[in-house]
Amino acid sequence: MVQSAVPSIGPSLGSSAPGFGTDGIRGRAGSELSPALCLQVGYWIGRVLKADGPVLIGMDSRSSGSMLVAALTAGLTAAGRDVWDLGLCATPAVPLLTREVGAAGGLMVSASHNPPADNGIKVFGADGTKLSSERQARVEAGLRGDVEDEGPSRCGRSVQRQDLLTTYQDKLLRSVGGRRLKGVPIVLDLCWGSATACAAEVFQSLGADLTVLHGQPDGERINVACGSTQLDPLRQAVVAQGAVMGFAFDGDADRMLAVDAQGRVVDGDHVLYLWGSVLQDQKALPGDRLVATVMSNLGFERAWERRGGVLERTPVGDQHVHAAMVSSGAALGGEQSGHILAASHGLCGDGVLTALQLATLCHAQDIALSDWLDRSFQPYPQKLVNVTVQDRARRKGWSSCMPLQEGVLQAEASMGDAGRVLVRASGTEPVLRVMVEAEEQSLVDRWTQHLAALADEHLNAA
Repeated sequence: MVQSAVPSIGPSLGSSAPGFGTDGIRGRAGSELSPALCLQVGYWIGRVLKADGPVLIGMDSRSSGSMLVAALTAGLTAAGRDVWDLGLCATPAVPLLTREVGAAGGLMVSASHNPPADNGIKVFGADGTKLSSERQARVEAGLRGDVEDEGPSRCGRSVQRQDLLTTYQDKLLRSVGGRRLKGVPIVLDLCWGSATACAAEVFQSLGADLTVLHGQPDGERINVACGSTQLDPLRQAVVAQGAVMGFAFDGDADRMLAVDAQGRVVDGDHVLYLWGSVLQDQKALPGDRLVATVMSNLGFERAWERRGGVLERTPVGDQHVHAAMVSSGAALGGEQSGHILAASHGLCGDGVLTALQLATLCHAQDIALSDWLDRSFQPYPQKLVNVTVQDRARRKGWSSCMPLQEGVLQAEASMGDAGRVLVRASGTEPVLRVMVEAEEQSLVDRWTQHLAALADEHLNAA
């Protein structure tokens, strides 16, 4: 093994060094994601970023955020990088500002929709896209101590730059053109997280009659029984307040789910269909193409095809959607979870921007979200079951489990064209996700229960 310069700022992690998942590095703060690890992650990110200029760093409201930001900043400055600390902000603010100021890259300290005890690190390059797999591999090699490194010629310094967030807010407001929300009753669930930094202000500046839930940053309650992972508080408030729509964000505000006046959920598939329909009618959707993931509902796909559109599917993860959109020139794409990417807005998932677009498009068309939803599509019944599998090798290699594989084939043969099965290992949690959708609810219930039981029995066997 080649010795590196890293031992001077912390011990090598060797083969135990964690790697990048589908959305950066994530784990339990203080143990799996320790300050010692973040110190080295910061150092190696500083060394592998190609461009000159500062590195931006933001965080959500988690209590562990300040600790991890401090450790990452120490590593980055040890690598010779200047650090501009944005403080509490939405994840999409980081890549946007990285491009705006000509920074070398950006980091966001957040575990997105995960519980408060978790945290994570998302990394962006100078162009605002997620760090490439090649550079991720170089960071991982550095953490293992496999890289020769002579060290930087200077030490960087850290400065507070919360003032830059006004640029992000201005971009949000400009994204809707001249559309307004004067007097429109709307409920926002800010999830005690990143959305508290600006979401209420931008909606109010457009004239919305706003009700705000969970509207202060609170690291102990972020994502707890609220936000996009638990829509009951939003649904109840929308109905009770007589609002025409409501929007809930996840912890770092890169995702959004909506509810209409009746409390019905408007997920990412519906957003793609509705927003995509407007762009298609405006001849602003190249090839009538939308990009979605394998999780998107079959009812959505078939309805979009009836409109003459094309739905391209990718693996789960916004980086896959992004890559497909760049490759095909698509203008709109996203995930069922509410992570929506628009080419006209920098191809970065932004929950607040998506909510603004949906709200102002409804108001400009003089149509209620509930009526617009009725014109959308009828989703197929779909059920997702998370099976805890702590053994990472078994979880990632589930396809080698013959009883489970045979069960999937049996389910697919039984449903034919009327349904589908998707089994995948989570990239952010120790779970295997089992999803079944079909025209009939009974088939969905039967096969999710059967396949989840097979997974639990055979992947968790002693």
